[in-house]
Amino acid sequence: MNRRILSLAVPNIISNVTVPLLGLVDMALLGHLESEAYLGAISLGGMVFNLLYWGFGFLRMGTAGFSAQAFGKEDWDESGLVMARSLSLGLAIGIGLILLRTPIGNLSFGLLQGGEDVLRWGRSYYDIRIFAAPATIGTYALVGWSVGMQNTRVPMAVTVLSNVLNIVFSAIFIYVFDLKSDGAAYGTVLAQYGGLILGVYALRRKYAFAWKWPDWGKVLERVALKRYFSVNRDIFIRTMCLIAVFNYFTYASAGLGDTLLAANALLLQFTYFFSYLIDGFAFAAEALAGRYMGEGNLDKVKQAVKVLFVWGLGLSLAFSGVYALAGEGILSLLTSNAKVLQAAHPYLIWTWLIPILGFASYLWDGIFIGATAGRQMMLSMMVASLLVFFPVYFSLKGIWPNHALWAGLSAFLFARGVLQTFMAKVAVYGKLEAVQSK
Repeated sequence: MNRRILSLAVPNIISNVTVPLLGLVDMALLGHLESEAYLGAISLGGMVFNLLYWGFGFLRMGTAGFSAQAFGKEDWDESGLVMARSLSLGLAIGIGLILLRTPIGNLSFGLLQGGEDVLRWGRSYYDIRIFAAPATIGTYALVGWSVGMQNTRVPMAVTVLSNVLNIVFSAIFIYVFDLKSDGAAYGTVLAQYGGLILGVYALRRKYAFAWKWPDWGKVLERVALKRYFSVNRDIFIRTMCLIAVFNYFTYASAGLGDTLLAANALLLQFTYFFSYLIDGFAFAAEALAGRYMGEGNLDKVKQAVKVLFVWGLGLSLAFSGVYALAGEGILSLLTSNAKVLQAAHPYLIWTWLIPILGFASYLWDGIFIGATAGRQMMLSMMVASLLVFFPVYFSLKGIWPNHALWAGLSAFLFARGVLQTFMAKVAVYGKLEAVQSK
């Protein structure tokens, strides 16, 4: 089981780690131009796309659960139908975003603040990069399906290739064609379609049985579509709650002044970096939980959960130890601003606690996705955000304004893990027990 988990987790960890590195390269490419407006432009444009694409992350998660269960049942026809539904929906959403690009852009940039040049270049960046939407969201479907098929090497190859192409094309457009921040947008568009093409080619070659021309009557079968959209709807609502918590964290940080806003932004990088690694095991959880649910093997599900939590606990303790011993040094690598460093120091303790308090929530998310337990995921997220994060923050903010934010975030992550632990008895184990009792 350990070997199987690592074979699924490690490629995903490699994929995840390349994402922040790509952002750093984009910043470096534009950071050497004559105006800082170009950096601000991709920051604003990137924020818009993060909100758009993060909201559609349900497509990857829902697809992973359904394809993993089809894999466990060895139902290759159903596996192909899952791929057809997901990829068609992803491409349709992407095309829809292109058609609605003007009102989305007007609304987004109407709400954003920035200098005239930053807003102008940011809108130009958005108007170009939006044409990558079908490739970006379509790739979500490919990645989710591949994870469900117990194959995380293809997603790793797609992610790495996309990032390399992005760097190469962006450098050419920025420096050779002198397109500034627009060049970064063109580079991203070409890279995303390159990744989509590689994904389709690799998966079609390896899983030819699932890539026959689908029977659209079965693809659009009412009962199957109802279940598919029900799970994805629940995951979408869950994702919106998660976005609300982190966006409010940033919003409230801004109200505490520019220095604390910068300090919190740096401290959040500790949490994000931990999430990149623990998410690799969450992806493994999606694949294995779904597979064993499909097989109807309760013992294997329990064994996978046990081993995953051993890895998760070990990883969280390791990160907490590193952050406790080297937190000051890591902050110094991120900024040389003495004022920000001084402001961040009192809150470093939260970076030690969050990995331990939060690792269970990441792993249970993966297990619930594999079990297609979208409703329970949604409920746990709603309770943790509305009844834990906000009450904890508002009850403490009058005494310790910034500590209140970090306490709320820590309590939010911990509460999700606890709630899902209890919900798993019905959402995961209960499903198989009911099947086995028949």
